[in-house]
Amino acid sequence: MPQKNILTIDNIQVRTATHTLFRNLSLVIKSGENWAIVGESGSGKSALLQTIASNLPISDGKIVYHFYEDTRQHYLTDTSFTAQKMMAIVGSKHQFRNLANTKDFYYQQRYNASDSEDAPTVKSYLQKVGSNTIVNPVWTFEYTIQQLKLELLLDKQLIKLSNGETKRLLIAAALLKHPSLLLLDNPLTGLDVQTRVEFNQLITQIATSGITIVMVTSPKEIPDAITHVAVMHNLAIEKTVLKEAFKPGEIKQQQVPVNLDELQNLIHSTSNTSFSTIISMENINIRYGDKQVLNNINWKILPGERWALLGPNGAGKSTLLSLVNGDNPQAYANHIVLFDRKRGTGESIWDIKKKIGFVSPELHQYFPTESSCLQVIESGFYDTLGLFRPSNPAKTAVALRWMKLLQIDNNVQKPFKNVTASTQRLCLLARALVKNPPLLILDEPCQGLDAQQQQHFKYLLELICQNSNTTLIYVTHYQQEIPEVADKVLRLDNGKVVSCI
Repeated sequence: MPQKNILTIDNIQVRTATHTLFRNLSLVIKSGENWAIVGESGSGKSALLQTIASNLPISDGKIVYHFYEDTRQHYLTDTSFTAQKMMAIVGSKHQFRNLANTKDFYYQQRYNASDSEDAPTVKSYLQKVGSNTIVNPVWTFEYTIQQLKLELLLDKQLIKLSNGETKRLLIAAALLKHPSLLLLDNPLTGLDVQTRVEFNQLITQIATSGITIVMVTSPKEIPDAITHVAVMHNLAIEKTVLKEAFKPGEIKQQQVPVNLDELQNLIHSTSNTSFSTIISMENINIRYGDKQVLNNINWKILPGERWALLGPNGAGKSTLLSLVNGDNPQAYANHIVLFDRKRGTGESIWDIKKKIGFVSPELHQYFPTESSCLQVIESGFYDTLGLFRPSNPAKTAVALRWMKLLQIDNNVQKPFKNVTASTQRLCLLARALVKNPPLLILDEPCQGLDAQQQQHFKYLLELICQNSNTTLIYVTHYQQEIPEVADKVLRLDNGKVVSCI
């Protein structure tokens, strides 16, 4: 029996207000096929998913949703039944809102007791997910909760979920819409090692249930259920191959050397004040309601030490870092010394933040997007979420030098909201580095970067540590990302220290 077409992309052109995204792009997906879209950062992978989802307008050509056309005849009297209702997309960012659905979440909300309560629970959020007219008998509420391992999170507010837990929730919400076509943008991002293994099995289950999958992913993380690979380069589909014929090493990568003299000038141009102790925590306990998030944590970090902070999703890593970075008011109820000074002895949050360069998935999620990329980086001098004062020429010049080192200086005046997710992440990394802080806290810093960008940043970070006394805390779920200079490890699980070496 011949395969039926599921989706036909026919010579489409997609334009934004400033440039053309795609020109004469075509792709045909047939029944029984599941596709991975791979390519270097900026090649157009996420934009293609958004175009398929009808979130970007087509100025020429057409997309035919055959799965919709084949079903529509049964629902001619239902004018609300559209192709969009038969698709679900899990993007790189969530769009959660408060209980009254009147405002978005904001950075630090999870640590402010009253505001954190103004958020739906996992259970209430999933119960409100709209269902497609066509109901997939496999993905019932109970089964979906079980497969995504959300049973223990049902009563937890969305704002209090870890990065990996949020990703599982979004996939569950997508499945509860009973889509014919499931679009996933880097779904493995933020998931711990065990969950990534289980995700491979989950994708197989989804495909077996009759849902067609199109996913953007790393060329080295293509699930078993994927049958075809589309390789993108320079906003075009360069080639399509069967998965078994795909070779990850074929993805174009161009390694650009780091200007060591420029890096040394930058990291030595500002004072990196010396301290006896960077962090000292004694018997730290953090509780939210009945949930013990951190349990009797002891941790001491001396100047120049480089730590990897590891543990599965929900282990308490982000909460631990929030105590250091001045974001969590429960720090005052615990014995914490930062930069030789006990918390609660008169220092302000800004006194703490000016000594720390910080980046995390949550910061990326909630960072305002109206500023230019250069302004975002300059805001790192002031530890503000955006630049709320006139640019300082000297600081602007330093920010631009960091952009060049991170190979993003072609985005200087572009609005932060208009650049790719990987460029946004690199801007936030530059923002963390720009003031040459005594302590760098890098929470999943390579999330969303392609292999070349990851390698370049890792090398740059190692050079920074080798040429300065910068103290480092590095969080990741990927062992190969950890810089070689990180020779100490604190491992958490379920809020407890399981090893500290």
